[in-house]
Amino acid sequence: MAIVTKTNRRPAAQLRLPVIPENGEAPASTKEAGFSDPNFAGNKTLPIHRWVPWIAGFSSDFVKSALNGYLKKKGTVLDPFCGVGTTLVEAILGGHNAIGFEINPYAVLASRAKANAHRIDIDEFISKIDDFRQFYKKKTSLNYTPQSTPPKGFKTRASFYSSQVLHKVLIVQDFVLAIEDNNLRDLFRLAFASTMVSYSNYSYEPSLGRRVSAGREEIHDFPVAKAITDKLTDMAEDIAWMQERMERNNLDVQIINDSFFHCQKHLSGASVDLVITSPPYLNNYHYNRNTRPQLYWLGYAQSPDDLKKLEDLNFGKFWQTVRDLKRLDLSFALPHTDIGERLQMLRKLNKEKGPYGGNGWANYAAAYFNDCHRFAEGIRYVLKRRGTALVVIGNSILQGVMIPTDEYFAKIAESVGLELVKIDIPRATRVGNSIIQSDVRVGKAKSSHQLYEAVVVLRKP
Repeated sequence: MAIVTKTNRRPAAQLRLPVIPENGEAPASTKEAGFSDPNFAGNKTLPIHRWVPWIAGFSSDFVKSALNGYLKKKGTVLDPFCGVGTTLVEAILGGHNAIGFEINPYAVLASRAKANAHRIDIDEFISKIDDFRQFYKKKTSLNYTPQSTPPKGFKTRASFYSSQVLHKVLIVQDFVLAIEDNNLRDLFRLAFASTMVSYSNYSYEPSLGRRVSAGREEIHDFPVAKAITDKLTDMAEDIAWMQERMERNNLDVQIINDSFFHCQKHLSGASVDLVITSPPYLNNYHYNRNTRPQLYWLGYAQSPDDLKKLEDLNFGKFWQTVRDLKRLDLSFALPHTDIGERLQMLRKLNKEKGPYGGNGWANYAAAYFNDCHRFAEGIRYVLKRRGTALVVIGNSILQGVMIPTDEYFAKIAESVGLELVKIDIPRATRVGNSIIQSDVRVGKAKSSHQLYEAVVVLRKP
């Protein structure tokens, strides 16, 4: 969550895609063309995309090239797991309508602010940033008692902020809460939320934990206002950049704070031209817990029950929620694959470890693939005839057992009536995750097992 300062912006890896004819038919060469690495790291220095640090995702250039390759005229682009809006931003910059589903309200705030940035009155925004500087300078020079208070339900093992930093944060909150314009207030809320961990006693490694546990010193004082003002200045610069590249148009942008599994409540069938997305991987990364500070401080959560609601909506049940079940099986049949046998093999491993053994992880994998089936059905529902879906997904290793998630998802998609165009593996050596690195959760993986990242290309016949 480090603050990103102005630097020379370097482009992310280019994605090589064939041109799709006007009739939507992919040429035979599509099956031979390859994708470049879709890694998201380049987003950290790119306009608009750099506003919010986010764990995982894909590069804006990946999305841009996909749009250029698969949409030759204005269309509707959908990201069922839109996160902080990479797909949506690139879609509207390319002149397309954009739809995103996202269950995390902090990510929804980020997506909406970024996707609608071109509609902001830049002069009013710059003026409000100057007002903030003056307000903060005045209040810190006085013996001022902030009216804002920390969120009551937000509990951490150690103090999240030192007393000095907390006082500064509460002054910031006083100013933000007084902003009358909703759009401007959301930009300030986002600037705070995207920097708030950088001056706390916690950090991302990549999961949220205490700084001292990662060998870092606690933060006793910090230039909080400068961190937020620098972020706001970057945002103003990027808004001007965005407005130079697109007119204030009538493009339709929808960010739906709901699960994609409920897509039939929000969208008409056969209404989407192109799906570009990356669902959560089979790695048990807990997005909701890792955005807990933002959810509480932005007012989206008041108690653990609010986080539990998000867990229930999550794609795939978290290992922690299914590990104690006696057995959780697949809810669908997938003939001509070894998915059942592989889950059964996993289930038999390390029984002496109880829920930490193979049965708990087999339950987790089964829940994940059950949701893959629901996801594929949703893609089939929303896509127009001959519409395409690009799904970036990574494999996993559970208890030493390699799970080819991309292959199984492709077969699942075929089973619901989608056509598999190809599976491409642009990233053959993905860095490990919490499951791979934890001795408690996994046996030693075979040397031949390697994490990779794949792009599953699907089409609706």
